Amino acid sequence: MPSRTLPHVEPYIPAPPPTEDLEYADLSIIDLSKAATAEGRAELAVIARDAMKTSGFMYAVNHGYTPAQTKRIFDIANTPFDAVKNDEKQMYAGNIKATGSYLGYKLRSYWARLHIDNGVQDQIEHYNISQDAHRKQHPQALRPFLPEIEAFVEHCHVNILHPIVRLLALGLEMPEESMVNIHKYDAQGESWLRFMKYYPRSKDEEEKTKNVWLKGHTDLGSVTILWSQPVAALQIMSPEGRWKWVKHIENALVINIGDALEFLSGGFYKATIHRVVQPPPSQRGYPRLGVFYFAMFDNDVRLKPLEESPVIKREGVQRERLPQEGQEPTMDEYRKVRISSYGKSEVKKGESGVDTEYLQGILVKHYN
Repeated sequence: MPSRTLPHVEPYIPAPPPTEDLEYADLSIIDLSKAATAEGRAELAVIARDAMKTSGFMYAVNHGYTPAQTKRIFDIANTPFDAVKNDEKQMYAGNIKATGSYLGYKLRSYWARLHIDNGVQDQIEHYNISQDAHRKQHPQALRPFLPEIEAFVEHCHVNILHPIVRLLALGLEMPEESMVNIHKYDAQGESWLRFMKYYPRSKDEEEKTKNVWLKGHTDLGSVTILWSQPVAALQIMSPEGRWKWVKHIENALVINIGDALEFLSGGFYKATIHRVVQPPPSQRGYPRLGVFYFAMFDNDVRLKPLEESPVIKREGVQRERLPQEGQEPTMDEYRKVRISSYGKSEVKKGESGVDTEYLQGILVKHYN
């Protein structure tokens, strides 16, 4: 059977790795190829459990995409930014505040009132695609790649997310499929693929924002899958309260927990604070292109502790960040309010640099 000829895509040339000696976070690595056997899953579950209850971040390797396939995905990811003119981008901009959904473009400067300091507007652009890539129309330049995008989204959900949440379920001493069953790959959820580009800023803007491109925050969903890329900019808050860099590992994934899974685990798993800052001097002037998969529980899942978990029964529920008991929102409700309010709502300024707001009765913090 002849192989299908893939449509031409302009190659994206990433930045060279940083030359500086940066203080990197010490993150665990799981080998997803081992998740094919019960013995392998039992071994990986311990690593994933310990990583997600402490740092909230880990790496994953052997995820099923070759370096060449990953390179092509990054080439495609750059297409909605470099191959689409601004007037066409406006046609496909998402109605974010009204819908509580990022689908389509989030254009630069949308977060003008965001937790960015001294009047500096954001220089972040992203394009978001639903699990059902045909749910919305796409810019002309992206349309030839929709079959590959659909296959990639399904791979992220079924071949990466599902094995990971099986491990996390085992870490809670629950049946392996218990979290797979609430991460269905169909219209019952609102997981999405994101292509994201950070553009360099002026020296004056960097000084006004103290080099912070996106303030410290926790993700809103269950699991975030980031395809590692070479521009050093992502930092996480370590358990001891220090910002540390996340190191690039070629063709690896960076996995982190979001609020929704912290809520369901009763605080056992941690949605770790992370931020994006100006790259080190050797990489300044380069854009930062990212590929993400943001996983959400099914829309009707209520974000309250899984009390049937033996681990949660033993450890108890840590309520500091959790919704008030009896008032837990569904995944759909929490997703919509977090997305619609982000960068557009009034926040209470904190003396320590931590701004706060309450959404669906949940305390949300933004870290300077």
